[in-house]
Amino acid sequence: MARKGPDFASPVRRILVSLLVIVLLAAFLFWKIDSPRAERMRAAFVDRFVPGFEWVLLPLTKVSNMVAGYQSYARLYDQNQELRRELQKMSAWKEAAVQLEQENAKLLAQNNVRIDPALTSVSGVVLTDSGTAFRQSVLLNVGARDGIVDGWATMDGLGLVGRISGVGKPRAASCC
Repeated sequence: MARKGPDFASPVRRILVSLLVIVLLAAFLFWKIDSPRAERMRAAFVDRFVPGFEWVLLPLTKVSNMVAGYQSYARLYDQNQELRRELQKMSAWKEAAVQLEQENAKLLAQNNVRIDPALTSVSGVVLTDSGTAFRQSVLLNVGARDGIVDGWATMDGLGLVGRISGVGKPRAASCC
């Protein structure tokens, strides 16, 4: 049987770990010293060793660029969703605008009604409205001076609404 010799690995390991802790503690304390001489030594150390670690920083730079790209895509996705919501709102507004446009075209068509030249028309404004549940009557700002005759038909933009039931001389007529 082979005889085992003394085990030197365990004490050597303890010594190396202790030395590493002491070196790291010294480096930490040196890094925290706030003097111009220590600052120059730190700058010289960084200038000497950091360019040699460029190969270590390359994967970190690539990962950093990937994370920035992902964040950019996430912002674009959020912006896209917001634009989709705005588009839905705009579609609703467009529908309302189309309806208003159709209503406007209908009113403009009514405004351009061609009346037989043999017929005359007079426009007036309603001054008062004194209607009840059984009878509706209004007072207009046109009268006999404007050529209004008792019994004539009256119309609005949608069609026939009634007839003239009395005409006054001082430019007032009663309708409906």
